[in-house]
Amino acid sequence: QVQLVESGGGLVQPGGSLRLSCSASGSTFSIYPMGWYRQPPGKQRDLVAIISSGGSTNYEDSVKGRFTISRDNAKNTVYLQMNSLKAEDTGVYYCNAVQSGRPRWSWGQGTQVTVSS
Repeated sequence: QVQLVESGGGLVQPGGSLRLSCSASGSTFSIYPMGWYRQPPGKQRDLVAIISSGGSTNYEDSVKGRFTISRDNAKNTVYLQMNSLKAEDTGVYYCNAVQSGRPRWSWGQGTQVTVSS
């Protein structure tokens, strides 16, 4: 079973930046599209960015132009560069492989992002 470990979250002021990382165990990482999900307090977990195995990307409208997803298949790692952060970006961020529009693996512990002055 693949294990996911997210890191890089923290407390940041509005307008600030963070870079999240997600490492995956196992040898199947490179064949799957990978996504970053955000779960605001008291709300559901939603996909905000996705990158294909070949590097094509897509973003949820609220993060377009501010977030950048990337991957390093040699390191089994996916990244999320978050710029111009807003209070509404606050939440726990998770990564997962995406298959047929659904998360493929068990969830990791996530990483908390708090945007507040």
